Amino acid sequence: MNFDSILAEANGFGSYQIALVLLLTIPRLTLPCHFLLNNFIAAIPSHHCDISHLDAHGIFENLTKEERLTVRIPAQDDGTPASCLMFSHPQFHLLSNSSSTKDLPVVQCQNGWKYDNSIFISTLATQFDLVCENRGLAQASGTIFFVGVMVGAVFFGIISDKYGRRSMLLLSYILSIVFSAASAFSTTYIMFAVFRFFSGFALTGITNISVVLSIEWVDTKHRTFVAVFGSLAWAIGNMMLAGFAYMVTDWRMLIITITSPLLLAAATWWWIPESARWLIANNKPNTAYKYLEKCAKFNNKEDFTFRVKPESLLVTVDKPNRIYTYLDLIKTPKLRNLTLFTGIVWYGVSFTYYGISLNITGFGLGPFLTHFIYAAIEFPAKILTYFCLDKVGRRLCQAGSLILTGLCILINIMTPAEYWVFRTVIAVLGKGLSEVSFTTVFLYTAELYPTVLRQNGLGYTSFLARLGASVAPLIMLLDNIPEMIFCSFAIFAGVIALLLPETTNKRLPETIDDVERKFPTTFEKAAFEKTEKTEKPDISLKGSKQ
Repeated sequence: MNFDSILAEANGFGSYQIALVLLLTIPRLTLPCHFLLNNFIAAIPSHHCDISHLDAHGIFENLTKEERLTVRIPAQDDGTPASCLMFSHPQFHLLSNSSSTKDLPVVQCQNGWKYDNSIFISTLATQFDLVCENRGLAQASGTIFFVGVMVGAVFFGIISDKYGRRSMLLLSYILSIVFSAASAFSTTYIMFAVFRFFSGFALTGITNISVVLSIEWVDTKHRTFVAVFGSLAWAIGNMMLAGFAYMVTDWRMLIITITSPLLLAAATWWWIPESARWLIANNKPNTAYKYLEKCAKFNNKEDFTFRVKPESLLVTVDKPNRIYTYLDLIKTPKLRNLTLFTGIVWYGVSFTYYGISLNITGFGLGPFLTHFIYAAIEFPAKILTYFCLDKVGRRLCQAGSLILTGLCILINIMTPAEYWVFRTVIAVLGKGLSEVSFTTVFLYTAELYPTVLRQNGLGYTSFLARLGASVAPLIMLLDNIPEMIFCSFAIFAGVIALLLPETTNKRLPETIDDVERKFPTTFEKAAFEKTEKTEKPDISLKGSKQ
């Protein structure tokens, strides 16, 4: 019996699967909060040179705050004080003569900065003075986090395929809690950057393992529903972040607040099962049978033990104890093509998504409202994804959402800034389409890679995705061209997605041989589709060779 037939006997979509998805929703709530946290903790409020040391010296005692700023700090074109410069000497004549200050001698701030605390009590910028020549360090903290996510994707991809999904999920919970708490109590920027790196490293385990575990426990018919419903946790958590950031405006307490759901997730980990697919693929049929028995009992399938015997789960392989690595992703031709194309698509999806999500200014709205709108659009986007995946198919949904996202960015590039309402509408539409592409790519990739390499495959693609996410904040530091770069790569990745095989309503591949037989190349596709109508290959666990 193949695994899908065995799972059908235990009910491939019953109370057991729903409970599993709900349990995995708890930790997934905190993921968008951490991944998009830089929108708030790295915010740089209005600031100017600190001249408080002059308050009690001679004539300055008799000047108002505005007058002190006038004689010590040059004004910008909009009339606000300059952020990084001050006059080398007091310019008292400006009190009676509002002449130009452009030709007056200025120097860099000598005694630190004074920050506007009306929106944020404390951010990384105000805590560690990440302004002026150090301004890039605030954005760099986001890159450091995503580099950690990138490294973690590789690490957890290896150990999850080797040691199982369940135990590595617990490890992710514990490490995420420890490193996130440590980053919140950092006393220097370097210390924060180090712990923020390891926070990203740990959190990526939750991201990848939770998706794979939920998909491996459901039948073919309901994979789309489970993938889309499970991803709603991202949208909910994303909206919660806007609320948390609005109410908790101190960066340390904000990190603690968004990490707290992981404590509940760790407490409920005991109820999460190991993947029966992984157990069978790794020659642990007895343990897999116990989990399947629990599943059948929970789903009221009392006749499971009579219809399915432990020996039905046996797998015959050439090397029973073989350890799969990332090198196996490129050893065979079709899997090699799959690896190349999915890597490009994941990079494009993540690069574009975070390029849009981390830009919450320039639309005439405040950061909290803009972030909330960006998050709220993800709900209808996910509903659209659900129907798109089954009606249109994975491949066209993936390619179409990426290309349309690129076109939305292109429209905003060509639209003047004064049309901010129209620009906001197009930006929100682009954000929704980028969310469609992100929701699709998790399910699509999990269906493309075989069970023996699924976590490795997701680890590799997630590595490239986080590379894109880590580059996005740095691209935003460039003048004028970031939007064009995001636009171009979104369209390019969408075109590459058209080269991937369709997986809608197809069984999950279990071995590398399944991939080589199941997925045709571009040139073989037409012949394959004709053949598939007349004969369906027996892709069973028993008797497969790898």
